[in-house]
Amino acid sequence: MLRSKVLVTAVMLASSAGSALAQVKVGVIASSTGPVSVVGLQQKNTVALLPKKIGDYTVDYIYIDDNSDPTQSTKNVQKFLIEDKVDAIIGPSGSPNAVAVLPFIADAKTPMLAPVGSTAVVLPMDEKKKWVFKTTQNDNLVMDALVAHMKKNGVKTVAYIGTNDPLGANFGKAFKATIDREGIKLVAEETFNRADTSVTGQSLNILSASPDAVLVGAAGATTVLPEVTLVDQGYKGKMYQTHGAATPEFLKLGGKKVEGTVLAASPMLVQSEIGDDVPSKASGQAYIDAYTKMYDVAPGTFGANVWDAGLLLARTVPLAAAKAKPGTPEFRAALRDELEGVKELIGAQGVYNMTPQDHSGFDARSIVTIMVKDGHWSLLK
Repeated sequence: MLRSKVLVTAVMLASSAGSALAQVKVGVIASSTGPVSVVGLQQKNTVALLPKKIGDYTVDYIYIDDNSDPTQSTKNVQKFLIEDKVDAIIGPSGSPNAVAVLPFIADAKTPMLAPVGSTAVVLPMDEKKKWVFKTTQNDNLVMDALVAHMKKNGVKTVAYIGTNDPLGANFGKAFKATIDREGIKLVAEETFNRADTSVTGQSLNILSASPDAVLVGAAGATTVLPEVTLVDQGYKGKMYQTHGAATPEFLKLGGKKVEGTVLAASPMLVQSEIGDDVPSKASGQAYIDAYTKMYDVAPGTFGANVWDAGLLLARTVPLAAAKAKPGTPEFRAALRDELEGVKELIGAQGVYNMTPQDHSGFDARSIVTIMVKDGHWSLLK
């Protein structure tokens, strides 16, 4: 009888230990080096702030840098999927990188939380993109806010210059659709590569068209070059940027030459100026406080994209785990379904309401219009 009790106790202890060690694996890719490091370094740093335990499960975050290289992103994803057998992926940082890995994500049927600007990772929705969820505002919300400001300020003609990649292409597409609807004329359209050190030819073409305003469609440090070049060449019209410019580096590198720039971005960028009625304010402040405590510097909004990915997983992992065990195809499928069903989840970037057609889930509550004033971001009311 005693031996029987010992065996039962041992089995119970083993079961308890197994439960305590139950683990969810999450692969994280960020561009902490290379041209996109302005964005990716914040995202890498944010990994340390993500929840280490969700429900009854510990979470193992496996981080790899892709050096801002789409080819390296695909290699990293393949490692995660084949060797590490992750349950989900957060990343990569750059839009071209995220687009490059879509076929691998779809084949492996593994959810990916993409902290990128381009809507090309989720729209138009198809079998390849149904496994991807985007933690930034879709282009149409950004363009609605920017073009509304243009109309209010008498802009009749515009030019567009964007990066020659999925991010710039989708910004341009959304911008043209919005100005067409609002009766603003596009008089010049130019592209440039992220690695370019000069856009003199493109800016001269824009200057010759004499637009009332120019929109730059880029992200990170690449946002600065077109605007500074135009200013240096004497452009006096209004300058607009997307949320891709929402970094401290834009202000630092641009200096006085980007003064007066208008952009549409997350309310977190002007955290001290938004009211308590903004739903994302508390979550944004929680992220800012946690990041500042760990790194002794305030974060930009790009890191908040990864913070929100952690919040989405915290909401959905327990629900998926009730249906299947982590580490299995069934769990990954359940996690995808739960992410698609997220409703009114308040993150640092806005409020998420996912649907089968919308894997970003933001509405106008996630965007405010901002101006560079005296070298700082200033909320336009």
